[in-house]
Amino acid sequence: MEWPHDPDGEDGSEGMRKYGQAILAKKLDEEADFPLSTAEFLEAHGDEPVRLNHEEVVSVADIFEHVDDEEFEDIVDFHAAVGEAMRANGMWEVDVEQHA
Repeated sequence: MEWPHDPDGEDGSEGMRKYGQAILAKKLDEEADFPLSTAEFLEAHGDEPVRLNHEEVVSVADIFEHVDDEEFEDIVDFHAAVGEAMRANGMWEVDVEQHA
């Protein structure tokens, strides 16, 4: 797939490689963007790349195919829903229980 920008370039990772939710979080302003509509977030960022690991890049829309929430009250709600969707659909590499 051809991306609107290089996921490892300045627009994608700000000079250092970032993954998963770190990429999504930098698209948000914790104060100004909430409550956040899923539809508006996808309209603005759906075709942008998110690096899941050193080999795999998916779009924001690919991740949100598995997110059921239509709106998020705050960034904590956003991260909880997106993280749950990513873990449930093989888009999360770290097994929290193994590292606890």
